[in-house]
Amino acid sequence: MARVRVVDGRNVDPLQALRVGGLVFAVLFVLFVINSAYFQVESEEEGVVTRFGAYHRIAGPGLHFKWPFAESVDKVPTLRVLKMEFGFNTSDTGLRASLTRSEITRESRMITGDLGAAEVEWIVQYRILDTQDYLFKVADPENTLRDLSEAAMRASVGDRSVFEVLTVGRDAIKTAVQTRLQADLDRYQAGIRIERVQLQTVGPPDERVTTAFNGVNQAEQEKERTINEAKAEYNEKIPKASGEAQREIAFAEGYRIERVNRAKGEASRFTALLKEYQLAPEVTRRRMYLEAMEVILPAIGSKVIVDEDIESALPLLHLGSKEGR
Repeated sequence: MARVRVVDGRNVDPLQALRVGGLVFAVLFVLFVINSAYFQVESEEEGVVTRFGAYHRIAGPGLHFKWPFAESVDKVPTLRVLKMEFGFNTSDTGLRASLTRSEITRESRMITGDLGAAEVEWIVQYRILDTQDYLFKVADPENTLRDLSEAAMRASVGDRSVFEVLTVGRDAIKTAVQTRLQADLDRYQAGIRIERVQLQTVGPPDERVTTAFNGVNQAEQEKERTINEAKAEYNEKIPKASGEAQREIAFAEGYRIERVNRAKGEASRFTALLKEYQLAPEVTRRRMYLEAMEVILPAIGSKVIVDEDIESALPLLHLGSKEGR
């Protein structure tokens, strides 16, 4: 016979209490199973479903079902551009938060090819292309990417002099690091594509010489600016001068052709006139005289024709008129 306990003046049956507790547990268990049987994948993610720890399938954006206790889901942001910072820290989450200041400084300190020293801070932006490779081909893809990025940067800086690293070689360093890093990731089948490598701050490790190097950088920039301005002025002046020279040459050539043709025409006319003169000298001479008078006389305002036998020309002149003046 079951014992009846008295609690706060009420009789409580232990079996009934056990049944109620079992029912509550069963309800909670069912709710937990139902809740763990569904999962949501956001629009910029892919869900990698594993069954008993082995890869099973990939779930796209949306609501999906999985077997409770047998399947688990890892959500990977495949459509988001991720980044890693080296030599500095602008966030307080993730791996960067676990690094001390000395570790961050050690990460940025590098030796150049001429045994100089430089402090390099950079950012690697990347995207996850293959979620299966990203989760299963490499044990720790983020730390692997970090180690490979640092190795590629140190190798690229080590191939150049300190002057190149601090001034003119920054673009070449970025290109070399991105190329080498992508090749290493492809060899490891990490499922990662490097979008961009960006240098943040590149300078000497000792603050006492920072001002001097900044002066060098400013001088280099001023030199490049002056060269670019000179090239721009050269590109403006030289084509203009060449065009003017070509125009003058063309004008001179046209003038030469005109003068030659005119001279040839005059020579041809004179030759033809000489032939006519030789055939009839007196007639040709008179015709030439009359043609010359036709050109000269219209330019004269007043004309007085006087007989050679007249004694005085005064009566013939109209002194009061315009023509007689």
